[in-house]
Amino acid sequence: MTTPISLTFLGGAGTVTGSKHLLTVGSRRLLVDAGMFQGEKKWRELNWAEFPIPPASLEAVVLTHAHMDHCGYLPALVARGFTGPIWCTEATARLAEIVLMDAGHLQEREAQYAAEGGYSKHETPLPLYTVADVERTLPLLRAVPYDTDLDLGDELVLRLTRAGHILGSASVTLRHGDVSVLVSGDLGRHDHPLLESREEPPGAGYVLVESTYGDREHPDPEGQPHEILADVVRRTIGRGGSVLIPAFAVDRTPVVLKSLALLRREARIPDVPIFVNSPMAVAALAVYRDAARTGGLRPDLHLDEFMNLPNLREVTDAEESKRLNRPEQPCIIVSSSGMATGGRVLHHLEHLLPNPRNAVVFTGYQGVGTRGRTLLEGATEMKFRGRFVPVKAEIVQDSEFSVHADGSDLIDWLAGLTPPPHTVFCVHGEADSAAALAARIHRELGLTAVVPRYREVVTLTPLTGLPPTSPVAPPSLPPPVEPLPVAEASTVPARGGSDSMDRPGARLPATASTHRDDSDQVRIILATALGQVPFLPAEKQTPVSVALQRAVALVGSDPGQLLDAVNSALYAAAEAVETPGGQSIVALLAHVPKVLAG
Repeated sequence: MTTPISLTFLGGAGTVTGSKHLLTVGSRRLLVDAGMFQGEKKWRELNWAEFPIPPASLEAVVLTHAHMDHCGYLPALVARGFTGPIWCTEATARLAEIVLMDAGHLQEREAQYAAEGGYSKHETPLPLYTVADVERTLPLLRAVPYDTDLDLGDELVLRLTRAGHILGSASVTLRHGDVSVLVSGDLGRHDHPLLESREEPPGAGYVLVESTYGDREHPDPEGQPHEILADVVRRTIGRGGSVLIPAFAVDRTPVVLKSLALLRREARIPDVPIFVNSPMAVAALAVYRDAARTGGLRPDLHLDEFMNLPNLREVTDAEESKRLNRPEQPCIIVSSSGMATGGRVLHHLEHLLPNPRNAVVFTGYQGVGTRGRTLLEGATEMKFRGRFVPVKAEIVQDSEFSVHADGSDLIDWLAGLTPPPHTVFCVHGEADSAAALAARIHRELGLTAVVPRYREVVTLTPLTGLPPTSPVAPPSLPPPVEPLPVAEASTVPARGGSDSMDRPGARLPATASTHRDDSDQVRIILATALGQVPFLPAEKQTPVSVALQRAVALVGSDPGQLLDAVNSALYAAAEAVETPGGQSIVALLAHVPKVLAG
């Protein structure tokens, strides 16, 4: 009897965010990506809606990479009962830990600020998920290598192929007998400035291809590379202002630093201080430094040329971050997030936008409904924490930074698949972009290409000529995580209309532990960091452990002394950042200043 197999589009369909693709094989359910919806309100509200299926019924999640629109919903799934493995590459697991810890903190802080500021529509604003939910998610991340056929049992095989978008990014192939589906994830350009190039995955009967830039080509620079950025830096510094560069902490920040270093070496911009003001970016940079030794980066790349600039400062302290809102001298501030949807960049925008001497330079795609898109479209005021500020700073976009494949890159990737797919689904793009790519695929490759609708279900059938597989057993799993008690969900008033797109439904509940007390959060972070000490080199374990134990003893007392102890541990662990233990401790401790700043 043939096993029924279907694909359901639960995100990344009709929009460029919230990627979630559900593969159902008989009674088994696997989700490829679990991304947050961002941008337009009608999509963001879906983050709070009841998930279309019980999360506990999911056997596993497979991640393509560690950007929020692909992994940021994971803790919400865990809060509602998911306990299965989350398969991904090793680099994705490390970066996802950083991204999700930051997201959990921001969710809690935003709920707290909304309650204190009175600008929420809800009587008691709740976070979508908490730091506690993130802590329960991280042990589920299971690293698997590229180009290995992983046996998931009963003829189901998983394979990850290098996608060249960010460190650890992968295209995902799931195959059951002669039925196969390939999810591109976000694909990199042919020539990424930092990473090894993407590789060709095996052909599949059904292919989901991203379409972020499906309707356009990346422009070749007119004249010297990044002259748009160089020009705005020169003019802004010349008039006594500062340049703010919103940049994603993962991948985009090191790409921006590499370009700034080149402009400085060529004397195309003045020698002014450069601040990387994002604890998440600082932690991610450590993972990239490790990749320079273990693989994943271009062999001709020299990180020291741009990560050790004499005028570069990595900011983790919250007070120093606040001082950058009124810099003592003209400077360049690189801060996340890249679309200005959250993070420290928001308070920089709030303070820097009203001054016409300043400039804001966006370095990549800005989704519909994001602050970045609104600013680029000419907004004259912008709302922060319930109040409006005028937009008088210069707003610029340097499109040369994008590491998404453009239309031609996507066509080339599809053309290289053997055998060619039966059907191509254009996902992860705005409606016009996805439609344009589908038309081009049909015109140039002669393939059936469609743009799926949100929650559309399609039936998958076998395709002959697929390449053979050589399945291997997956790595052993830890005992399943017991789900926390789930409180009754409070309801969000309907926004009108009968479509689920307009009625997000029930909010996800807070878990039993919300960690509203800062001291509790710090203790959890320090305890987690202490658990990583055995993974440090023997000679580093004692100084890090002593500093962490001193920090634990200071929790709830003098914040200055506590931060000193945390910084001592962070610096000691940073000397062993080439090890997994050092990376984890650095990533964890980078969150302590943000917790204490609340």
